[in-house]
Amino acid sequence: MGPTASGKTNLAEQIAEHLDAQLVNADAFQIYCGMDIGTAKPNRPENYELIDIRNPDESFGVGEYVVVAQSVLRRCWERRQSVVVVGGSGLYVRALFEEYSEMGQAPPPEVREALNARPLEELAEELRKLAPETANVVDLRNRVRVQRALERIYSPKPSVSVHLPPFDKKKLAIVRNSDETNDRIQRRTKQMFESGWIEEVRKLFSDGYAITNPGFRALGYEAIGRAINGEATFEEALATTIADTKRYAKRQRTWLRSEPNLVILDSEDALRHAAQELNLIF
Repeated sequence: MGPTASGKTNLAEQIAEHLDAQLVNADAFQIYCGMDIGTAKPNRPENYELIDIRNPDESFGVGEYVVVAQSVLRRCWERRQSVVVVGGSGLYVRALFEEYSEMGQAPPPEVREALNARPLEELAEELRKLAPETANVVDLRNRVRVQRALERIYSPKPSVSVHLPPFDKKKLAIVRNSDETNDRIQRRTKQMFESGWIEEVRKLFSDGYAITNPGFRALGYEAIGRAINGEATFEEALATTIADTKRYAKRQRTWLRSEPNLVILDSEDALRHAAQELNLIF
């Protein structure tokens, strides 16, 4: 685990190579096809499970994640293969490792498609009528939260629980200080823009995807999309993306402070520290 731009992917790949382990993605947006540069997908995504498993116009949440992740982990357990789960979506990791229960399943595709096609204002008004108590505690400006609430009303399903095979489990995190993290974010985001991120978003538009799609909640995609549409400059999009990413990294650091059974690695020598925690010799 670790905030964005912490170096967790590189560390995870080194550990996985040493253990001959299966890499499993736990990033909420690396699951989307065609969103590669902005989500910092690994150079060899074919080595991972749960990368590129949805299109950007498809919703995907923690309940769906634990269902597919459990299936991967069970297959690995059956062949006695170690697993390295890596990603910055803290809720995904916590729900999986702490074996959460009572999480909602995805609704039928036709329900989700019908809601996707309707404007947010109409959905918010419907939620007020159908479930005023829920509407009072949901951010009615957040399409994803409003739509999830309506999905639960229209398509109630049995909840999902997590039951993992009896792996020996260890949670490790690289957490750099805020100044170093912010510097890494600034340099990496500029490099992403120089490496074709704008062209990647243009390609998503040409493939029929839109700013309102769930995948565009990933950092930077909406800002770049608005610049492509002439609503801002690309310099403004870059500045917005850097600022948003720094705020996100701060939230991730806050989240990790309450993560159960987490070992914080020495960021200056993370591999050596991780090896000690896992009783490995590199």
